[in-house]
Formats: sequence, C-alpha cells, structure tokens
Amino acid sequence: MTTIKEAQLSDQALGAIMMALQKSLLEQSDIVPTLREMRFAQSDSGLVVMNPPLVKFNYEEISEEEFTAAAPTNAPASE
Repeated sequence: MTTIKEAQLSDQALGAIMMALQKSLLEQSDIVPTLREMRFAQSDSGLVVMNPPLVKFNYEEISEEEFTAAAPTNAPASE
C-alpha cells in the first residue's frame, strides 16, 4: 500500500504557477505542458519549484515625443 504524504505549496511555488499562467495567457498557449515540466522539491516552507518558468517581455524604446503623442489626454472638454 502506498503512503500519501500531505504537502503545501510554498509562496515561491505559487508565484511560479502564477508566472506560468501569465506566460500562457500572454502567448495564448496551453499551460499544461509548462505545469508538467515543473519539478518540485520539499523545503521547510513547503514545495518549491526547481525550474520556474521565465516570462520575457519584448518592448521597444520610444522617444519622449512619441510617448507624449501616443498618451491619451485627460483634459476636460471645452465649453
């Protein structure tokens, strides 16, 4: 008979799962393969993810003029 040991996720593991969810949403991809690849280890604070996912953002630097031109104006309508 197999003995089942109870464990809880650490804050680090919860953060890793949230990052996997964000990555999945941003890439519009299935989260299941990422979750299956996660490797867990027991620590004093609970289960930790040994290989948390990386989320990378691509961004372009723009000039202050481009930023100002693209920014919405919140000026009140003139009467």
